[in-house]
Amino acid sequence: MRNAIVLAAGKGTRMKSDRSKVIHTIIDRPMLAYIIDALRAVSVQRIVVIVGYQAESIKEAFPDVEFALQQPQLGTGHAVMQATQLKDEDGDTLIINGDGPCIQPETLEKLFQTNQDASLTLLTSVLDDGAHYGRIVRDENGHVQAIVEAKDCTEEQKKICEINAGMYCFKNRDLFDNLDKLTTNNAQNEYYLTDLVKILANQGKVVKGLVVEDRDEVMGINDCVELNKAYEWMRNRINNNWLKEGVQIVDPKRTVIGKDVKIGHDVIIHPNVEILGNTEIGDFVEILPGSYLNNSKIENCAVVDSSKIVDSCISEGTIVGPMSYVSNNKIIK
Repeated sequence: MRNAIVLAAGKGTRMKSDRSKVIHTIIDRPMLAYIIDALRAVSVQRIVVIVGYQAESIKEAFPDVEFALQQPQLGTGHAVMQATQLKDEDGDTLIINGDGPCIQPETLEKLFQTNQDASLTLLTSVLDDGAHYGRIVRDENGHVQAIVEAKDCTEEQKKICEINAGMYCFKNRDLFDNLDKLTTNNAQNEYYLTDLVKILANQGKVVKGLVVEDRDEVMGINDCVELNKAYEWMRNRINNNWLKEGVQIVDPKRTVIGKDVKIGHDVIIHPNVEILGNTEIGDFVEILPGSYLNNSKIENCAVVDSSKIVDSCISEGTIVGPMSYVSNNKIIK
């Protein structure tokens, strides 16, 4: 049994928005949707999203997952305590922040696999300088013993470059059997989920650390600058994949393709083009500059010339445009 708890209760004040941070859009869907998609891709059966600020708007946007309310918000450990519907489940439970949309299914699968013979596996990242991040302290066998906050590090521990990336895979029983051991005896007076590392290690249980290969994959989003960074990372990743598949993207920096788009062979996509939703593009199609396609099908050998096409099917060999607007198979202008 695979479960997941997604932490999405905070407001995200640095976004300077009245909307919940996890509802902000990247390319063609809310950032939280990318995380839920990745969890579904690795066969997570139960997904519990911890909500607080703007709880109802998140529930409306994601009707196919479970929810738990965190009110007031007293830290990451306290957030997990609210997911009481999972306390009697077996198997593994992944805990992930709702503001990390770049995480890939392959990394989540590695977390689950690595945790097969462990009580907890946490995702880590190696930096040139650990800076203000919590350091990963390992024993001689390479098992994790603790996460030490930067301000609490000894001079020797400050030299450690492996830091906590904020994603965890627990044996579900070990997680819920030990949540009541967390205390608020810290500067923030909050329940820290990271304290479970030391609690489980002191019980003789195995705690592992899995180093993520691409540090940007675990980036968190706290403001619109970081939102844009995630947007660029995702756009570049998608475009590079299509370039490797033989799609001719004339200017990848000025082309946006959604993650669910399907593209055939011998396709040319010119600059300033957006292709979103469940759009399907056939073979030998050319998309000329300034075009926008959403939830549409472009059949083989068609040409779209500087036009907007929404919820429509463009027949084989058809030339659309320039400057046409096609919606529900009707030309609007």
